[in-house]
Amino acid sequence: MGADDAELGILVERARRGDEEAFARAYRMVQPGLLGYVRGLVGEDAEDVASEAWLEIARDLGRFRGDGPGFRGWTATIARHRALDHLRRQRRRPRTALLKQDLLELPGGHDTAAAALETLSTEQTLALVRSLPPDQAEAVLLRVVVGLDGPATARVLGKRPGAVRTAGHRGLRRLAGLLAAAAEPPRRQKDGT
Repeated sequence: MGADDAELGILVERARRGDEEAFARAYRMVQPGLLGYVRGLVGEDAEDVASEAWLEIARDLGRFRGDGPGFRGWTATIARHRALDHLRRQRRRPRTALLKQDLLELPGGHDTAAAALETLSTEQTLALVRSLPPDQAEAVLLRVVVGLDGPATARVLGKRPGAVRTAGHRGLRRLAGLLAAAAEPPRRQKDGT
C-alpha cells in the first residue's frame, strides 16, 4: 500500500467520524481518477454522474469498512452503478439538443490554451478507450485511471481477476496499436501524390 493509499485510509476513517475536512481531502484525492473513469463510460455527462455518485458516497460513508484502496474500489463501484443507470435512462429518453440561445447564456470557463490542449488530449484518449470493447475499456479505465489493482477491479466489475487481467492486457495492447496507427504518417501512392 502506497503513502497516498495510507493517507486516504486515514482520511476516510476520520470522515466516517464526521470530519468534513477529511472528507474534502479524500474527495480531492479520489475525484480525478473517478471522473476519468466515469467520463470513459458516459462521455460528456461525466460531471453529473460523478456528482450523483458522490452524493451516494457521502450518504453511505458510515457503512464503509476498509482501507484507502478499498475506498477507491467502493467509490468506483458506486460510480459504475450510477453510470450504468445513466446509460439506461439515456436509451429510454433520448437527449434533446441545446438551443443556440441556451449556449449563449452558459457561463464561460477558464479559456486558456493549456486547458484546451489538456482537454483535447484527454478527450482524444478517452475516445480511443471508448472504441475498445466494453470489458476491455472498463478494465483499462479502472486499472490505469482510477488506479485499482487487479482484485479490486474484478470486484467492481463482478468478474474473476484472471478475466479482468486478460481484458486489461488486451485493451492496452489494442490501444497501443491504435496509437501507433495514429502516429504513422500517411503513405504516399506510387504516382507521387
